[in-house]
Amino acid sequence: MNRLRAFVRERDWEQFHTPKNLAMALAAEAGELLEVFQWLTEAEAAAVMESGQKAAAVREEVADVFLYLLRLADVLGVDLAEAASAKLERNAVKYPVALSKGSARKYTELGAPGQVEARD
Repeated sequence: MNRLRAFVRERDWEQFHTPKNLAMALAAEAGELLEVFQWLTEAEAAAVMESGQKAAAVREEVADVFLYLLRLADVLGVDLAEAASAKLERNAVKYPVALSKGSARKYTELGAPGQVEARD
């Protein structure tokens, strides 16, 4: 984080790093990551890291997404590790293993505990 802060400070970019601008840049970079996968079949997408050129593009875009997310969290004072841990705890309640194992359904589609049969 210190290296990222120094990078921004040296370039006098703090003035541009508002939450809105960083969120927009994050979304744009996520879109560029999606573009790498656009029109690929499932098999091609699963093997994307085997292609030198596409693998390099994935690494670049993942890094951009990560750096903008780090910067946004820093500007907003969000502890990413703490936020991720809390979110995992909330998701464990929303998606109990007995109701969600092997299912891609959203928690609102799972039904209340006891209403949907548990799957092995």
